[in-house]
Amino acid sequence: QLQASGGGLVQAGGSLRLSCEASGRTNSYTMAWFRQAPGKERDFVASITSVSQSGTIIYYADSVKGRFTISRDNAKNAVYLQMNSLKPEDTAVYFCALRNVWGRERLPKVSEYDYWGQGTLVTVSS
Repeated sequence: QLQASGGGLVQAGGSLRLSCEASGRTNSYTMAWFRQAPGKERDFVASITSVSQSGTIIYYADSVKGRFTISRDNAKNAVYLQMNSLKPEDTAVYFCALRNVWGRERLPKVSEYDYWGQGTLVTVSS
């Protein structure tokens, strides 16, 4: 089970930090964030894969590169998304996802993940 939190209303240029914790007995090899704006498909935002005790592989969507930072805490089985310089077009419901099969490749498709959180709404006003 994944529990996401941290969404809210923020002005353009502001920041928010999303959190997501996984519970239950599963391997959280890759954790990711997706977002879904009203009337649109769920899109990849960022993913993070542990490759060693301290190493990670990170991918970002081009639209958030340089503004968003994904991180994880393996001890807590949690993933975070620090969102800076927010824009109105970042408004969406943000979902965390987990894949319990290890791999180094970029995984931007919804179908590539095994578990999903319930979503947290981020609204950026202009």
